[in-house]
Amino acid sequence: MTISFLPKQFPIHAFQEALVSWFKLEQRDLPWRKDQDPYKVWVSEIMLQQTKVDTVIPYFYRFLDKFPTPESLANADEQEVLKAWEGLGYYSRARNLQSAVKEVMENYGGKVPNNPKELGNLKGVGPYTKGAILSIAFGQPEPAVDGNVMRVFSRIFKVEEDIAKPKTRKIHEDLVRSVISKEDPSAFNQGLMELGALICKPRNPDCLLCPVQEYCMAYEQGLEDILPIKTKAKSQRVEPYAALLIKNERNEVLVQKRPEKGLLANLYEFPMASLKDLDLTTIPNWFYGEYGLHIDIIQKETVVKHVFSHLTWELDAYSATVQSGKLDVGPATFCSLKDLELLPFPVSHQKLLPFVKTLLT
Repeated sequence: MTISFLPKQFPIHAFQEALVSWFKLEQRDLPWRKDQDPYKVWVSEIMLQQTKVDTVIPYFYRFLDKFPTPESLANADEQEVLKAWEGLGYYSRARNLQSAVKEVMENYGGKVPNNPKELGNLKGVGPYTKGAILSIAFGQPEPAVDGNVMRVFSRIFKVEEDIAKPKTRKIHEDLVRSVISKEDPSAFNQGLMELGALICKPRNPDCLLCPVQEYCMAYEQGLEDILPIKTKAKSQRVEPYAALLIKNERNEVLVQKRPEKGLLANLYEFPMASLKDLDLTTIPNWFYGEYGLHIDIIQKETVVKHVFSHLTWELDAYSATVQSGKLDVGPATFCSLKDLELLPFPVSHQKLLPFVKTLLT
């Protein structure tokens, strides 16, 4: 297949050799690079989606310590998995990973499939994750195109297409497939990712340190600060909430489990009331309508802001007390401080835990 962005005389072998040699010499010492176990590669690639390497490292160690094999993850309680993922965000990644691992246990005898179609059909395994597992763990010359790779190749081959558009990813997949090392696809793909992370950065790339600078059309033409082309994301919407820290006479606090589907599914939270339609004077009535309990005292504790990829939560946290604290209140339940430590909370509500601990001690 002819790729219009690949120059006819491009020295593919020399490019491969320069990139792979640099990677083997300069690669970071990361825990998922200790071996090429497909399960470990899979876990690491899922964790690294939308998340910085330094953040992932301790989570990777703890997750593999708790779930060292596909079987252990498949048999785990979902709440236990979410608790191990607590703080990483994008919790659908953890749920999809466990669901896919269960399928691996049922259909493939616990072995991660090395067939592109079978692997790509697993829940949560998109084109990038599939290519990363196949190339890194199984040594197959498959493209693994993420934002780092598109940035690197946009500059090297002067691809002026918008990387925010799906068709541009296909261009880059075709480019990678055309120049990938057949001898060492693992080091080649990881080298591209590493180059994008360390050298070919979004801003102020270190072109003088780049091992493939001589092959880069953007550097040659002074376009390294212009490429890649990417349309700006839409501005995030802001949603204001009151987060209610409700304490009963047994020194317990009210928590509830979020729905099984949607944002932060199956995680726990403190009751939240939208401030679009309510204010401090109407929150007690709303709370009684939802939970059937009267709030005696209400006091503002703090304001927490949490940014998601598509929206921002602004949480005004209020502490309050109730005179009667039944064990179960509608969709929620009262929990002791000790019980709270076992429940998986999203980051936004983890930020409220210090105030809850003060409230209960």
